Amino acid sequence: MDSTRLCVIIPTFGRPAVLETMLSHLEHQHRLPDHVVVSAPDATHLLDQRPRNYPISFVLGGMGISSQRNLGLEAATPNSDIITFFDDDFFPANNYLSQVEGCFAAHDDIAVVMGHAVVDGARGSGLTCEEGLQILRAAEASAPAGEGFEDQPGAYGCNMSIRTDRIGDIRFDERLVLYGWQEDIDFTGQLRRHGRVTKMMSLFGVHLGYKSGRISGVKLGYSQVVNPAYLIIKGTIPPRFALNLVARNICANLLRSFWSEPYVDRIGRLKGNMIATWHLLQGRVEPEYVLKLLP
Repeated sequence: MDSTRLCVIIPTFGRPAVLETMLSHLEHQHRLPDHVVVSAPDATHLLDQRPRNYPISFVLGGMGISSQRNLGLEAATPNSDIITFFDDDFFPANNYLSQVEGCFAAHDDIAVVMGHAVVDGARGSGLTCEEGLQILRAAEASAPAGEGFEDQPGAYGCNMSIRTDRIGDIRFDERLVLYGWQEDIDFTGQLRRHGRVTKMMSLFGVHLGYKSGRISGVKLGYSQVVNPAYLIIKGTIPPRFALNLVARNICANLLRSFWSEPYVDRIGRLKGNMIATWHLLQGRVEPEYVLKLLP
């Protein structure tokens, strides 16, 4: 696959210093990307960019993760065979892109492949760039050899790669506004009819889970309930998976509201959960209603 064209798309919002560190880290890939597309609402989300050892371009104007991903797709699709999405706070192992290329070369039945986060700061207080890189270096030094796959209902958007020719007219659903919440599962779930959606166990990185650029607790809590319900109706997410996801989030927000983590607005999320539940009982399934909620 010497002629394979691999493009990386990175949506970003509100954390230019983290983005700069990630772009610098990407220069150490054993297999450099043929093109990197950074998608941001406007130039205020970017630092002054220096030249890289890979081609890079910027697309501006998208507001919300789904819109930004779609703008990135429009820019990348005509000149790519593989598209890899990274969050701006995901630091891939240095062999990440070479493994992606090798995976698609060896497994024609795979449409989407993702790696795993050896540490996911989104599940805790988050990591600094320095902490993330230190964890990644330690993981690379001890990474086991070998390859294994686990099929998934959809891929985790912080790191996922797709055969471009399987995408067609599928796009991220822009009714899933702001942070999106399950927009990645919706998009890659539709690709299951074109091949396997799988996790490659030797493919990894570190997700900082950086807290700046996140939406309010109330808005996220609303999306935690309404977005899965919307996707069940749409038919792009397995009902059991969606209902388990909703139940886990409501239970976590309810129980932890009594001793909330300092970095999570559990009361706000629970309030958003309850507003969304009331709307569903009224027959209202409107993901974009989150835009009307107060911060």
